[in-house]
Amino acid sequence: MSDAARRIAVVGAGSWGTALAHTLAQDAKRDVRLWARRPELAQEIETTRRNPTYLDDIAIDQRVRVSAAIDEVVSEAEIVILAVPTHVMRDVAGAVSAHASTAAVLVSAAKGFENSSGLTMTAVLAQVFGAARRVGITAMSGPNIAVEVARGLPAATVIAGEEQVAALVRDSCTGPRLRCYSTTDVVGVEYGGALKNVVAIAAGVSDGIGTGDNGKAAIVTRGIAEIARLGVAAGAHIATFAGLAGLGDCVVTCISPHSRNRGLGEALGRGATLDEALGRAPGVTEGVNATRVALRLAEQLHVDMPITREVHAVLFEGKSVRAALADLMSRDPAAEIHGFASPLGVHSERTGE
Repeated sequence: MSDAARRIAVVGAGSWGTALAHTLAQDAKRDVRLWARRPELAQEIETTRRNPTYLDDIAIDQRVRVSAAIDEVVSEAEIVILAVPTHVMRDVAGAVSAHASTAAVLVSAAKGFENSSGLTMTAVLAQVFGAARRVGITAMSGPNIAVEVARGLPAATVIAGEEQVAALVRDSCTGPRLRCYSTTDVVGVEYGGALKNVVAIAAGVSDGIGTGDNGKAAIVTRGIAEIARLGVAAGAHIATFAGLAGLGDCVVTCISPHSRNRGLGEALGRGATLDEALGRAPGVTEGVNATRVALRLAEQLHVDMPITREVHAVLFEGKSVRAALADLMSRDPAAEIHGFASPLGVHSERTGE
């Protein structure tokens, strides 16, 4: 790790940004700074070493320097990690671009799509920072429940980008508590990170209505198949969906009691409306917006995504969860692997599942 970056900025003091900053700072060789949007929150974290909104039971490492001044946080950073919700990524990136070094590597730690454009977060960053910076833009994704990472429990994640740039971020962020891997499949990593939230809503509904372990396992595995079909159609490599950003992230988001998306689905399964379920979940539940975009992308790319379609119907079309389950279970029989052409050497002429 002799070439690893030592100055890291984390932009966004939500649960994941706070957990990342705390974890990265625990390696004394790193200079870590955290940006909080609200000055009063930045001051409270800096003074008390607690984030009263997120992870309030975690004592944030003393070496994390916290500020609401974006220039103070990013201007000297070699790596800038943007850990903000997808719906504000473009605006926050614009603020970062005015102060970050042109040599800084950018890392999107958000999992989802921009609603209006359907773009991934690295694509949004490329638009904001310009095509010339594209090679220095990466994505971070994996099975990373923020509270567990903050508590120092072992975790792994993957950095996607140009090979040497991704390796730099990997080596700079790897430590005894968080192990990082690298890949060049940016599309696969970002699609896996975004779409698993849709599957997690379905898995939560399964918990809420009591389908049992078999039913939930079916949702998770068939959900991964949907993620892979859409990802491959968008240019991803099939193997990515068997890795940390695919299978790993999907499984943890579908089973963890800390998962906002799974929790929202469970509330829906128990009879809550979408507004009621959203009101119970702190922070942003990215799977709601991702469902809208995923269905649009599936239609554009002619990909069959029955679970996503039923989640969309429940969220936005007034369909009951039991009617959605009944329609999933009554689909025409089909081969387990279908919808893939060259990546698996398999092609199914049937669009049903």
